[in-house]
Amino acid sequence: MFRWGVLSTANIARTQLLPAMQDARNGVVTAIASRDLARAREVADRFGAPHAYGSYEELLASPEVDGVYIPLPTSQHIEWSLKAAKAGKHVLCEKPIALNAGEIDGLIVERDRSGLLISEAFMVYYHPQWAKVRELVAEGAIGTLRHVSGVFTYFNRDPGNMRNILELGGGALPDIGVYPTVATRMVTGAEPSRVRAVVERDPAFGTDIYAHVTADFGAFTLNFYCATQMALRQEMVFHGDEGAIVVSAPFNAGDYGHPVVTLHDQSHAVSGTFRFGGERQYRTMLEAFGDVAQGAGGELFSLESSKANQEMIDAVYRAAEHDGWEPVQGG
Repeated sequence: MFRWGVLSTANIARTQLLPAMQDARNGVVTAIASRDLARAREVADRFGAPHAYGSYEELLASPEVDGVYIPLPTSQHIEWSLKAAKAGKHVLCEKPIALNAGEIDGLIVERDRSGLLISEAFMVYYHPQWAKVRELVAEGAIGTLRHVSGVFTYFNRDPGNMRNILELGGGALPDIGVYPTVATRMVTGAEPSRVRAVVERDPAFGTDIYAHVTADFGAFTLNFYCATQMALRQEMVFHGDEGAIVVSAPFNAGDYGHPVVTLHDQSHAVSGTFRFGGERQYRTMLEAFGDVAQGAGGELFSLESSKANQEMIDAVYRAAEHDGWEPVQGG
């Protein structure tokens, strides 16, 4: 069994990843670390982890841990991913793994030097609904893809929430804007060459609370918006000359509704409905990570793909500073 350690007792760890670790066929929760030992012990007891540590360094030094999941604030992701790898631990780091694309180069160097796994925790990469969308597009079910649209919004104005704290890496684009971009890239295998964008910031928080983005992928265009102060909504649509694919709960399947992929023909009649109600994408991600770490084969979301996705987000921020197109480095 792959022995997981978790750096911090963050909400996403408690509500999503730790329950998934408990259920994973090839992994076990071994250790929890927090800067508050009592808090670490409380969470460790809740999830049946035998070890609790009052510092992240103690967990990284433990011979009882094979790899770590890092749900720390975004501004600390690079620092602790590097520390974990240098301590000999495999790394699954919460997204976004970095706040600019250049920071990821150091992780790639360390991965190649150490031979360890370092991967960004894009759980959507492992959900079978996306394999189905990719298959439908590739086989020409909607003809030639011309346009992709996406939306991901929620409402959160809590000043104590890290998503609203600029210094911790808060903002709509780092938190949720990365999803329409990564979904489009993984379905099509294409990269954008340039972007245009409008970004609005909260006057009190300083974080971006709304972004509307147009990305030029050459053969097709992506338009999406994301927001942290709008009513809850998410959807992705892949639109071709012979049909369209609607993904109704593309990112947080279960929280935003049932994961359903609907295929429409040229007249908009439904020609196929694909349901994935029993899938748990966090568990699937953890099992895939454990398989690769233990030599059982498989594929993980790569740091190269992480860098390409972050290059697009970096370009969006630059584009928002002027009226017109901004090139995407590497696109």
